Amino acid sequence: MTAVWLAGAVCPAQARRFLQEQKTPQQQEEKKAQRTEKKKPQEKPYGLIFGTAYGPDDRPLYGVTITIRREGKKHSTWELVSDHRGEFAQRVPADAADYLIKGEAEYAPMGPDGKPQMSKKKKLRGETRVHIEGEERQDVGVHLQ
Repeated sequence: MTAVWLAGAVCPAQARRFLQEQKTPQQQEEKKAQRTEKKKPQEKPYGLIFGTAYGPDDRPLYGVTITIRREGKKHSTWELVSDHRGEFAQRVPADAADYLIKGEAEYAPMGPDGKPQMSKKKKLRGETRVHIEGEERQDVGVHLQ
């Protein structure tokens, strides 16, 4: 019988037990697959509202505060801010529902010298409605006036 020495094994009996407990590569793969299946959470179905906020000059507007709420509810459920391309996106439950999307921003028009005219700053608002029917994506545009 050949002696098997393993790091951390105190005696030959402990080393033999360690070798007996070793699994074949196929068994190791099966065990790994079982662990990854358990870790994956079940993702709930959702609909996607994707939109763009436009300013009075019909160009995408950055930094618009977007609020989304379900029709019939008083308070907004989600509050977002549009990115540098004026875009925003929000996952909503996949059941059939109507949503009200409101946008609000402050806008300072550019003067002839290329600088924003802060004294002529305006508060812009706009709203639109969208209907979600299950797992789907709806693209909307919010035009602020």
